[in-house]
Parts: sequence; structure tokens; C-alpha cells
Amino acid sequence: MVRHNNVVPNNHFKKKWQFYVKTWFNQPARKERRRAARAKKAEAQFPRPAAGLLRPIVRGQTLKYNTKQRIGKGFTLDELKEAGIPVRMAASLGIAIDHRRRNKSLESLQENAQRLKAYRSNLVVFPRNVKKPKAFETPLAEATAVAQVKGAVVLPLVKAAPALETVKVTSEMKATAGKELAEIKATAYAKLRLERMNVRQVGPRAKKAKEAAKEETA
Repeated sequence: MVRHNNVVPNNHFKKKWQFYVKTWFNQPARKERRRAARAKKAEAQFPRPAAGLLRPIVRGQTLKYNTKQRIGKGFTLDELKEAGIPVRMAASLGIAIDHRRRNKSLESLQENAQRLKAYRSNLVVFPRNVKKPKAFETPLAEATAVAQVKGAVVLPLVKAAPALETVKVTSEMKATAGKELAEIKATAYAKLRLERMNVRQVGPRAKKAKEAAKEETA
């Protein structure tokens, strides 16, 4: 048993390290294989989107991540109802559903409902009966010319940057700001000194007021 700061006995560290090195020379070939598989999958599900189902925008869990938005698993039943899409029809339209999710705020409900409406307005539904297409179905003449939507996500998450208004700082603005800052500093210091003095003078002032009241009564 090794104790304290002694040498480790019977150390077998002189091994052939070349036998334990893992190489990844097949990475370029794997990259091509994955790309070919994605293309084959997109061709198989044409004209549906190559990215798969439409998914909602959700916020991360816990206080650390709840300010960040990401793509979620599926839409809630309330979001489908708000968008006017039947639950049984959603799966056939390429919309993911998650019956376990709940809307904790009105903003998330409205945001995902608008996402569903935007998707529904751009959606092309092939008619089952070519002679009698339904109201929500696209005529076959228009449906045959559609292009497949490609990308990692259907309707990707776009982060809107806040619009900032820039103003050129003039010498007059600098002078005014410097004067205001000096006034604030002077006022703050004077205020602090005054309040410290008021705290110290509570007892003496009360004593003086009491003596003045006695003299008036006398």
C-alpha cells in the first residue's frame, strides 16, 4: 500500500501506445454517405418537406435557459384549436403533436398559433379525388408544380434583433452631459453629508425642542 508522497511501486507504464490510438480516417466517406442518405430520404418523401414535420417554438427549461427559444417536439392541442386545425388532420398535414405539453402563457399560445397559420397558408394539399377537390385542397394543376422545401427545419426560428436608433454625439451634448453629471455628483455628496448630520443631531435637537417647550410653558 502506497502512503504519503512515495514512489508508485511496480509501475507498468511502458506500453505500446500505438495499439491504443483510434483513427477516424473514414470521416470523409461517412460525410458523403450521410449526405446521400439525406438526399435519398428527401426524394422518397417528395413533395413533403425534407426536414420532416413542423415543430413549435418553445423556451428552454429552468431559470438559466428560459430566456432562450428553440424548436420543440410538438404542438399542443390548444395551439391546434387556436389555429383552427383538427387534431386528426394535423398528422396528415405534416404537423407534429405533443399532447403532454401545456401552454403556460398566452404569448406562447398565440406565437405557435400564428406559426401554424403561416404554415397552413403556404401549404399545398394534394386532392384525394381529382374530380372533386375539397375546399382546403389545391387543384391538381397547381399542385403538380410545387417545389420541395429543403433545410434543417421547416419554418426555421428567426431571432429578431431589436431596432436601435443611433444619434451622432455633438460637442453641445457632451458639454450638457458633463455639466449634469457634475451636478449629480455634487448634489449626491451634499445630500449624503446632510443626512449623516441629521442622524447625528436627532438627540440634541429633541433635547433643544424639549427645553424650548418648558421655557414657553414657564
